[in-house]
Amino acid sequence: MRRPVALRLSAAVTTLALAAATGAVLTMPEASAAAAGATGYATQNGGTTGGAGGTTVRATTGTAIHAALCGRADSSTPITIEVEGTINHANTTKVSGDSCNTAAGVIELKQISNVTIVGVGNGAVFDQLGIHIRESSNIIIQNVTVRNVKKSGSPTSNGGDAIGMESNVRNVWVDHSSLEASGGESEGFDGLFDMKANTQYVTLSYSTLRNSGRGGLIGSSETELSNGFVTFHHNLYENVDSRTPLLRGGISHIYNNYYVKLNKSGINSRAGARAKVDNNYFKDSKDVLGTFYTDAAGYWQVSGNTYDNVTWSAPGSENNPAGPDPQSNTTVSIPYAYSLDDAGCVPDIVTQTAGANKGLKVSDGNCSPQTPTPDPTDPTPDPTRPSGTNLSIGAGADGSGKAAGTSFGNVRDGDMSTYWSPAGSTGSVSVKWTSATAVSAISIREAPGAEGAVGSWRVVNGDTGTVLTSGSGAGVITFPRTSLRKITFEITGSAGTPKIAEYETYAE
Repeated sequence: MRRPVALRLSAAVTTLALAAATGAVLTMPEASAAAAGATGYATQNGGTTGGAGGTTVRATTGTAIHAALCGRADSSTPITIEVEGTINHANTTKVSGDSCNTAAGVIELKQISNVTIVGVGNGAVFDQLGIHIRESSNIIIQNVTVRNVKKSGSPTSNGGDAIGMESNVRNVWVDHSSLEASGGESEGFDGLFDMKANTQYVTLSYSTLRNSGRGGLIGSSETELSNGFVTFHHNLYENVDSRTPLLRGGISHIYNNYYVKLNKSGINSRAGARAKVDNNYFKDSKDVLGTFYTDAAGYWQVSGNTYDNVTWSAPGSENNPAGPDPQSNTTVSIPYAYSLDDAGCVPDIVTQTAGANKGLKVSDGNCSPQTPTPDPTDPTPDPTRPSGTNLSIGAGADGSGKAAGTSFGNVRDGDMSTYWSPAGSTGSVSVKWTSATAVSAISIREAPGAEGAVGSWRVVNGDTGTVLTSGSGAGVITFPRTSLRKITFEITGSAGTPKIAEYETYAE
């Protein structure tokens, strides 16, 4: 006996509200950035590596995320930003710099490249705050929750999209993330995962999309057909009215996803779009595949899908459902390797692996979850360096003098290939802030090939001239936690010419 499809978003939203009201806290495993590497179309067009090979910083506010972007040597310097805690309007302000173009009230990844944002520790929650990717490339977003982003009402962010991409975006991988709303357009929400204005080579994998009127789109109108080459795999769409996704032109590969309670329609291929739809599991849903709300036809190639309690509407002038017996009406060639789980095990494997804080587990292609091997392009973490946010990223810098071709700013740009050298064999370099900042550790990192040049040194409170500690040799230096606006590393002896690539500061 078929059960009627639920047409309301209330039940799951009530569960979320109850958890918030009771202050429930979930402990979440540590995640490593970009584990196992990108999949799907994000592997094409040169691949998607994000911030691999660059510096890693920790951020607990949206402002700190922007500061990390703005503190780089340039807009393409690789960086991995580890995010922990709740990011919201109150702690997300505009930060200015030559390597960024940010705005308040949204995480703005604009006119930049080579960036990874990954949730770590007890998790990263972007609360009512969207992530906007614009005129950017090679971006990874992993292990984050983005919830309740509004386009109307208060507060608003990112046009109501949880994650939105537009204007010449290339190579984005969003993985193991949870995208959530609390209703549809009438409640102030828009899409969970939108791509438009020439966005290409994108993969959404092992993620959950819940409780929304709109799952997401590719292309903003029937004539805006510059988007495509998008892969959706091992995602859970639950309690979503439509657009899972909406496709306007371009090619998409949609496999091993679990769809539950698609209330009005599901995969909506329109305006010449072509979708390869393999081994998905559709349950308790309506019109899960077809061309809907338009006479601009789209196309699909189907195989191995399971339709469990799916209902289909009658065809009409602007309604062309693929069912009740979906058949292929095009062919789509996929340029990358992939493994298909059997559709019958998709509900189980997706439930175990999809979403933030699942330990980045993936399917082995045989319906069994596994913890992925770290991406070999990611730098190995240095256990001797302090954890937490590198406070130097986005700060100011000055000093006693500099050798030709070097810069004070090079010591706080997150780039090990640039450095500061004193004008002679000794000298000082300082990191400074506009307001008092608590510091209890610094890490002096010498440029490759110049290791061992730093001899004796002093760490000085730049506000008072007090010597905080002294010693010899570069590395991690600790001292009693001190609140100051300027901290100076003074080299008093050396063996050769010191080259300081990074002068990191920490509050630990």
